Amino acid sequence: MESNNTLQIGTASGTLLSIVPNIVSEDILKTIILAVVGAIISFSVSLLLKWFIRSKNK
Repeated sequence: MESNNTLQIGTASGTLLSIVPNIVSEDILKTIILAVVGAIISFSVSLLLKWFIRSKNK
């Protein structure tokens, strides 16, 4: 059975184009801010755990 890329691309494009009008710029800004805060917290916790493991092994 052959793969029909046209159908897959059409479905993905239609889904994307139906979602785009519902995205508000405030939501994008909120998402960016939450991503930055999450990355900072994740990095900080990683450093803290690394320090804790090093001090525990000594």
